[in-house]
Amino acid sequence: MTDSYTLLGFDYGLRRIGVAVGQSITGTASPLPPLLARDGQPQWEQIAALIAEWKPARLVVGLPLTLDDGEQQLSAAARKFAKRLHGRYGLPVDTVDERLSTKAVRAELFERGGYKELQKKSVDSRAACLILEGWFEQH
Repeated sequence: MTDSYTLLGFDYGLRRIGVAVGQSITGTASPLPPLLARDGQPQWEQIAALIAEWKPARLVVGLPLTLDDGEQQLSAAARKFAKRLHGRYGLPVDTVDERLSTKAVRAELFERGGYKELQKKSVDSRAACLILEGWFEQH
């Protein structure tokens, strides 16, 4: 990878998938509109459009784990989503421990008085930002 590159991050869910775009040069991420999913199946053409627009070097998917590092039911679905991303778009895909990312976003919004922002669609993409920024911290 070059010194400056773009990543897309995903907070996978069965009904909604949070999305964020991040820049390596700053190590920060910005939320994008979340994607709707039906029983965990995204609208793949929307993801293709995001990839065409942002031209990411890599994709990052949050992996929900239990507090004791165990897998939960959504973990397998998130791994499957990550494999499908790689298979469809040929980009490297990493999974990142996303434990408590949604709770952290909700707590932050509540502290800032953004109670109205606690709508699920706002939280999902903000959680995707935390997932991407966690990836940047590790790399």
